Amino acid sequence: MTPDALPPEATIVEGEEVIAGRHPVEEAFVAGRQALRLLVTPGRRDALERLVLHATTLRIPVVEIEGGSLTAITGFDGHQGVALVVAARPQAAVTDLLARAIERGEPAFVLALDSLEDPQNVGTLLRSAEAAAVHGVIFPTRRQAPLSPAAIKASAGATEHLWLAPVDDLPGTLADLHLRGLRVVGTDAKASLTYREADLRGPLVLVIGSEGRGLAPAIRRRCDLLVRIPMRGRIASLNAAVAGSVLLFESAAQRGFAAAADGEATTDPLPGDETETGHA
Repeated sequence: MTPDALPPEATIVEGEEVIAGRHPVEEAFVAGRQALRLLVTPGRRDALERLVLHATTLRIPVVEIEGGSLTAITGFDGHQGVALVVAARPQAAVTDLLARAIERGEPAFVLALDSLEDPQNVGTLLRSAEAAAVHGVIFPTRRQAPLSPAAIKASAGATEHLWLAPVDDLPGTLADLHLRGLRVVGTDAKASLTYREADLRGPLVLVIGSEGRGLAPAIRRRCDLLVRIPMRGRIASLNAAVAGSVLLFESAAQRGFAAAADGEATTDPLPGDETETGHA
């Protein structure tokens, strides 16, 4: 079967999105996403028996589709022979993230992505953000790698437990968060303070710049503090995902989240998506 001859059940229409890969699909079920169809390749169906059985139990249609067609649908070949078609993700607002912090009785902890281009980096950062217990992630609606199936796969399903808030004006949003009492912290290889020397407690936005140019000038001007990660080897810098992950976990450690939340994972329903089952 060619991508041009997809069965109607495999066609993705407006209002739907695709989650690909065994673990991301599992996490989508755990998170209670509104699942519409499970797509599996015939050659992998036996290996995916548990997911197929779960979908069948929930009366979610299971559609067999050839590997090449699944690659065409998901946009990458790391789908592991399985994808879940779900209702489009409800987007959070920045105010939702702040309200979430208040509900948890914690100082706001937000990750901001400044025009990252690599879906792998986006997914890795989202995975680290979820593990570090951020209250949400903000990113620009333009000049940013989309939340594609490849990025979701790289997040290992963390996107199903994160509140994501796209914004039209990232510099303006950072300025507004500053006025609301959050400190905006970015990275700079020439910063005077190292990330270990900086105080990363209290209401905080961590901003991670793009892979090539780092923080945009307009974003840099909104930062209250710039920190650096000391490098002792021959390599002069870390990629965006690694640098961001280092800062996220240092912030979590300083705030006491790591010890307090160890083994106590929580899954809050996405804003506007408080269904209790994983099927339509």
